[in-house]
Amino acid sequence: QVQLKESGGRLVQAGGSLRLACAASGRTPSEDVMGWFRQAPGKEREFVATISPSGTTTFYADSVKERFTISRDNAKNTLILQMNSLNVDDTAVYLCAKPRFWATMTGAYDAWGQGAQVIVSS
Repeated sequence: QVQLKESGGRLVQAGGSLRLACAASGRTPSEDVMGWFRQAPGKEREFVATISPSGTTTFYADSVKERFTISRDNAKNTLILQMNSLNVDDTAVYLCAKPRFWATMTGAYDAWGQGAQVIVSS
């Protein structure tokens, strides 16, 4: 079973950038598809981005496309989410996760980190 731990969440002004990291341990995470989700207060958890094991294929939610970039460093067992042009609607707890297969739906993911809080101020 893989263990996931996010870091990098903080308060940032609108228009700013932030880089989240997710450290993976346990089974070999470099063999797995990985993804990022987020959950704002009072809202359902929503898909943000996913990446193939090699890092060559990525897919994004429309709401973050061209602003966020998902990447991975398999040598360091680390998943990255670079977030640019942040706005107040990006305020949420961001969670990294591992799915059983390539997917954007929450139910396909069977391992989750505890989350990193991102607050975007106007």
